[in-house]
Amino acid sequence: MTLHSDVAALLAEAGIIDVDVDEAVADDHARTSAYLRVVSVIASSRSRERDRAIVATILRDPDEMGAKTAVVALVDEIAAKATGPAEFRQWSDGLLPEIDRLKAEGHREFIRRRIHDWQFYLAVEDGHAPTPAELAEVTDWMQRYLAEWSRSPAVLAVVAESARTRKTRNIAKNRAGSRELRTD
Repeated sequence: MTLHSDVAALLAEAGIIDVDVDEAVADDHARTSAYLRVVSVIASSRSRERDRAIVATILRDPDEMGAKTAVVALVDEIAAKATGPAEFRQWSDGLLPEIDRLKAEGHREFIRRRIHDWQFYLAVEDGHAPTPAELAEVTDWMQRYLAEWSRSPAVLAVVAESARTRKTRNIAKNRAGSRELRTD
């Protein structure tokens, strides 16, 4: 397959008709933007059956940075809709063989870390109380995400004491003491 046919097929599958395929093929930024639109449409679908094939197509793009950006956006959107850690793990396990095809180790590792972060987050949201050692295994991005979004006083306490950055620890401390967490 050629880049032109890959981009055209992805846009057609997502029902996006207002993107000039020739322009997207010629311009990495326009193509990444098109991929992000495709990912948004695909993620909103109830069916996850085509996700691996779509990821495989996106990852064939010679611009690995743009492809990585689109795949991370898909991971983020699917994680946000997952009903729990088991569902997300099953879905993400199906993507790993495609991710392994990226040439740049840094891109492969970034996507793997994002998947790990979301698995951790979903487990925490499902009631798992993280330890400081487990918190140390996630990225600074996920630690901050927990500090900003978790509604669990226990989780915020761990983040407030054990996050790597002072800013994240302070966010968690401030939120732990605020009224927004109270559900009475």
